[in-house]
Amino acid sequence: MEAASIAHAEHHGPPPAHRSSRVEAPTLGMLLFIMSEIMIFGAFFTAYFFIRIVTNDPWPAPGTAVPEAVAGVNTAILLSSSLTIHWALVSVRSGNRFGLKAGMVATFCLGATFLFVQVNEYIHLGWAPHDSAQATVFYSLTGLHGAHVFIGLCALAIVTTRSFRGHYSPEHHQGMEVPGIYWHFVDAMWIVVYTTVYVL
Repeated sequence: MEAASIAHAEHHGPPPAHRSSRVEAPTLGMLLFIMSEIMIFGAFFTAYFFIRIVTNDPWPAPGTAVPEAVAGVNTAILLSSSLTIHWALVSVRSGNRFGLKAGMVATFCLGATFLFVQVNEYIHLGWAPHDSAQATVFYSLTGLHGAHVFIGLCALAIVTTRSFRGHYSPEHHQGMEVPGIYWHFVDAMWIVVYTTVYVL
């Protein structure tokens, strides 16, 4: 009884938070962040569908064209990066450090290639965001996604560096698992952007 009262007296600050969820706090935080990002994309998709359905304007604008083939190849590149980061995660869970490092390097290179191709696409399109409402929406949607890819690449660079420094183990790898969730979101969102903007 005396030991318990001493321990109680030594405790400072609020009591530990009650956890009703089995989801780790960093993972839950990333999932909530992704939900907010989906809402941002939703605002831009609203503008896109307003142009195509409500005003019934042609897509893309007359006299312009979107490079479906290049975007299709770029889509395959980005989707491949989901496979490589999954390989990295499976590897770290099994203690395979080579697979972790190789998977992270491959994911970063594929993501950087995707972003390079997208910037090169902008350079050769021949029309600017201010040329038409369709052009504004096109650059806004693809540019917003490109910004998310860039943020993801920054996170991947950190994870890759830490992988080579031996910071992850089968027991402790949440530091690369949470950015991996974000990267899968970036890949999944591109499928939606590619399908609506380039294919439909």
